[in-house]
Amino acid sequence: MGNKMLKRNDMIMMGIVLLIALISLGFFFLNKKEGSAVIITVDGEIYQQTELDQNNTIKIKQDNGDYNEVIIEDGYVWMTDADCPDKLCVKHNKIHYDHETIVCLPHKVVVEIVGGEENTVDIIAK
Repeated sequence: MGNKMLKRNDMIMMGIVLLIALISLGFFFLNKKEGSAVIITVDGEIYQQTELDQNNTIKIKQDNGDYNEVIIEDGYVWMTDADCPDKLCVKHNKIHYDHETIVCLPHKVVVEIVGGEENTVDIIAK
């Protein structure tokens, strides 16, 4: 009789563990960040907003002739061309994490990722 109780208790325990695992998976999928976006502003005004997971080439042409080109590919963003004098924006590394930016000061262009993956280094530093 004691052997039957042990099996019944084991089954109850396995059911509880399985239920906890399913609830945890549900929270994981419900809290998954979606809609990671790239927002490009020119002189403080939104020029274009697009999804980070959609490959795209964006050519920013301003009325005064200023020019920048932004590439979005495989979840990364970088500036490939600009007619600014220092080209620091073009030399900037690719960005991928939430709130990372590329700035072209002469043209007043800001490229920012919002709603993206958190940078684990920043999380540790906080």
